[in-house]
Amino acid sequence: MAEQSERAGPSQRAVEVGVALATTAFAAIIIIGSLQAGIDWGAEGPRAGFFPFYVGLIILGCSIVNIVQVLQVSSDRLFADWGQLRQVISIAIPTAAYVALIPFIGIYVASAVLIAVFMIWLGRYGWLYVVPISIGVPLVTFLIFELWFVVALPKGPLESALGF
Repeated sequence: MAEQSERAGPSQRAVEVGVALATTAFAAIIIIGSLQAGIDWGAEGPRAGFFPFYVGLIILGCSIVNIVQVLQVSSDRLFADWGQLRQVISIAIPTAAYVALIPFIGIYVASAVLIAVFMIWLGRYGWLYVVPISIGVPLVTFLIFELWFVVALPKGPLESALGF
């Protein structure tokens, strides 16, 4: 019984419909925003919403085609079992938190935290490895981007306090 519940999961059809509905919503947001910005031509050329509007229409059209195709085919194939989805989510949630933290604590501190979390939680490494790697990788990234390429990446309060 436990093995069968572990093998259960969402059907491929349900996932495909969900993704098609999500891209439809995304297209609607683009289209509405474009209409608010203006999709006509101004004195200087196309207004800010002109090109995004048509991209939104293309995304909407493709989403509708996907929904129609998915609904025409009756397949109850398993998309992924719950164990596989847990593995994906164990990467996706910390990565989303990383992206959300960058504007507040900067890319370097957020990267150090993400690397440490992955090394401890998923890799089960000890602090002897975690500390130098989670600090070293963002430090090398800082040196390469900020000093060598002269490309400023988002910084947070720590970098400001250190005068970077």
